[in-house]
Amino acid sequence: MSVEQRRAMIVAAALPLVAEYGAAVTTSQIARAAGIGEATIFRAFKDKDEVLDACVAEAVGTDHVLRELATVSLDEPLDVRLTEAAEALRAHMERMGTVVGALHASGHLRPGRGGPAGQGGPDGPDGRGGRDGGGGRDEGRDGQHGAGPPPDARARSFVALRDAVVELIEPDRDACRLSPEKVATAFLGLLFTRLHTAAPGAEAPLSPEELIAVLLHGSLKPPGSDR
Repeated sequence: MSVEQRRAMIVAAALPLVAEYGAAVTTSQIARAAGIGEATIFRAFKDKDEVLDACVAEAVGTDHVLRELATVSLDEPLDVRLTEAAEALRAHMERMGTVVGALHASGHLRPGRGGPAGQGGPDGPDGRGGRDGGGGRDEGRDGQHGAGPPPDARARSFVALRDAVVELIEPDRDACRLSPEKVATAFLGLLFTRLHTAAPGAEAPLSPEELIAVLLHGSLKPPGSDR
């Protein structure tokens, strides 16, 4: 097993523990979860902080969700394709928020760097203000690490997500009033807004199916219809 493969295996085992314990997770816990000796961790990583930084990079990175989007069958109807995409993106952002939020709460990430737990990804269709993508490391003068990549990395990640959604829309280009690029941007904007407005006590946010119905058919009833 190469060093990179070992690192990836350790991070995969560590992620659920980091989500549960934050920075309080121990390397012995991670080693047990990975089925390796604790010393093996330190042959792949300098120290526990480096393991935690790798977990943040994996959580905010888009590689996994892009692979998920690429598995959506283009033979399915457009509304089914976009619903599957919405579910994949929701799971990605929830995992991101859980991991980053746990590390923020336990002091590994410097306060004020990035949004609140559960609010990963771009804040809007321009890709600004969220935590998604390349998993860049940001380190302040106090030695604590920031929560996500710089703005240019966030923008690149947003473009990668948009392009993946464009591919899902492309087979129905002729049926759309707008270009697939504009439909994809609207889709991501609706999805991120849905996740950011799920406040306690508020009305339940749109389900993925409702979100796709609004995107594709609007919010007005067809003339003469009760639905």
